[in-house]
Amino acid sequence: MVHLSTIPAKDEVNKLAEGLKKAHLQLVNDADSFTTTVYGSRFAAQDLPRHEMPEGEMPKEVAYRMIKDELSLDNNPMLNLASFVTTYMEEEAEKLMAESFSKNFIDYEEYPQSADIQNRCVSMIGRLFNAPVGTDETAGAVGTSCVGSSEAIMLGVLAMKKRWKNKRVAEGKSCENPNIVMSSAVQVCWEKATRYFEIEEKFVYCTEERYVIDPEETVALVDENTIGICCILGTTYTGEYEDIKAVNDLLSKKGLSTPIHVDAASGGFVAPFVVPDLEWDFRLDHVVSINVSGHKYGLVYPGVGWVVWRSAEYLPQELVFNINYLGADQASFTLNFSKGASQVIGQYYQLIRLGKHGYKAIMSNLTRTADYLSDSLEALGFIIMSKKSGEGLPLVAFRLPPQEDRNYDEFAVAHQLRARGWVVPAYTMAPNTENLKMLRVVVREDFTKSRCDSLIADIKLSQHLLEQMDQDSIKKQQEFINKHHTASGKATHNHPKYRREKHSLQGKTGKTHAIC
Repeated sequence: MVHLSTIPAKDEVNKLAEGLKKAHLQLVNDADSFTTTVYGSRFAAQDLPRHEMPEGEMPKEVAYRMIKDELSLDNNPMLNLASFVTTYMEEEAEKLMAESFSKNFIDYEEYPQSADIQNRCVSMIGRLFNAPVGTDETAGAVGTSCVGSSEAIMLGVLAMKKRWKNKRVAEGKSCENPNIVMSSAVQVCWEKATRYFEIEEKFVYCTEERYVIDPEETVALVDENTIGICCILGTTYTGEYEDIKAVNDLLSKKGLSTPIHVDAASGGFVAPFVVPDLEWDFRLDHVVSINVSGHKYGLVYPGVGWVVWRSAEYLPQELVFNINYLGADQASFTLNFSKGASQVIGQYYQLIRLGKHGYKAIMSNLTRTADYLSDSLEALGFIIMSKKSGEGLPLVAFRLPPQEDRNYDEFAVAHQLRARGWVVPAYTMAPNTENLKMLRVVVREDFTKSRCDSLIADIKLSQHLLEQMDQDSIKKQQEFINKHHTASGKATHNHPKYRREKHSLQGKTGKTHAIC
C-alpha cells in the first residue's frame, strides 16, 4: 500500500522555505569548521598552508581529505618504471607494518622482539650471501639494518677506510690520500661517500661497448692507498652484473690484500634465486662486506637496507659505540639513531612468508617478463643494452639505432610516454661512452605481462607519432611536457645556489644520475 500525501498550500510552502533560508544563512555566517561534507567546509575554499603553521586547527576528516587530494596529483606508482623501489605488498604485511609505526626501533629494552626480528633478518640474509658462521670474537659474519643501501654503503666505506688507516698507522706509514676504485656507472651515493669521507675516486670508465668495470683495469688502479674496490651486482643503468670473481682472482694472483665491497643493492635478492651458482658473495676471499636494499627486490616498502661484514675483523671496534639508552646496553654502528621498526618487520614478513621458493618464483617471473619485453623492443628496432636470461637484473635498457635523418632521440620517446602516464626514464650514460643515450624499464613485482603489453603498444604508438613530426614540433612538445607534465619542470624548491653543480660526474660530464 502507498501512503497518500496532501499538496500544501502556497503560503505553507513559502513559510517552510523561509525557515530553511534563515537556517542556511545562519550556517554560512557561522565560523564553525564542521559541515556535512569536507568540501562544504571553509577549508575547501582556502589554500592549504604552505610556508607557515596555521594559527588554528582543522577537523581530522578535513585534514585527511585535503592532503589525500593533494597526493592524488602524484603519478601512479604502478606506471613508474624508473624506480627499483617496491610498490606492492600484501595487506597482511601492510597491517603488520602499520601496527608498528609507533615503535622506536632503537629502544631494544622496550621492544626486544623487534630487535630480535632484525637479528633474524641479518642471519637469514647473511646465510643467503654464504657468510661464514661462528660464535667467537673473530669468526662469523656481523650485520645491521639501515635506512637503505645509501646508509649501508656509507657504513661499508667507513669500515674499509678505518681498517686501512689502522693498518697504515701500525706500519708507520702516511694515512693521507686514501682512494677507492669503482665504476663510473656507480650510483650517486658512492660519490657522496667519497666526498663526505674525503676519499679520492679512481674510476674505471665505461665505454660504448662495455657498461661495467674491466677486471684487469680495475686491479691495475690499486695502489698502497686503496682502501677497497667497489663491485656492483647489477649496475643502475643496464642491470649487468660485474665480474666480481674475476676481480677477486686477479687480486689473489697478484698477491694483493685489497678488500672488495659488493654493492648488491638491487642484485642481492635476485642473483641467489635466479643464478645461484654465480660466485659474487662471501664465497670469494676478498669480499669483506655486502650491502643490499630490502626496499628493492627485497620486496619491502622504502626504506630499509642491510649491510653484512664477513666477520668482526672487518668492522673496526672503534666505529661501534656501546650506548646505555632507555635502560639497555647496546652496540650501535649507524649514521642515524631513532627510526621506526616497521620496515624491518616488513622484511621479516617477506622472508618467512615467501621463503626461498617464493622469492625464486617471483624473480623467475620478473626475468621472463624482462626477456619478453627485451625481445619485443628488439623487434621494434631498438638496440638492447641489458643482459637477458638472468645474466643481469630484471630490467631492459635500450636505445635507438644510429640514424642520421631521425628527428627525435631517446628523451623525446620518454617525454611522449610520459604524456601517456608512463614514467620511463631516459639517461645520458656514464662518461667516455660518447654521450650515449638510453631508456630503461625496471621490471618490478607488480609489472605483469599484461601491463608489459600495454607499454609495448604505447612505445610503438609513440614512435609512430614522433616519426610524423618535424624537429621543431618535437622540440615544442618536449618543452611543453617538461614544463607541465614533469615535476622537475615545475619545481621551485631547489635553491639557486645549488643548481647546476660542477663537482659530480653528472656536473662534470653530463652523465645522468640514474634513479634507484
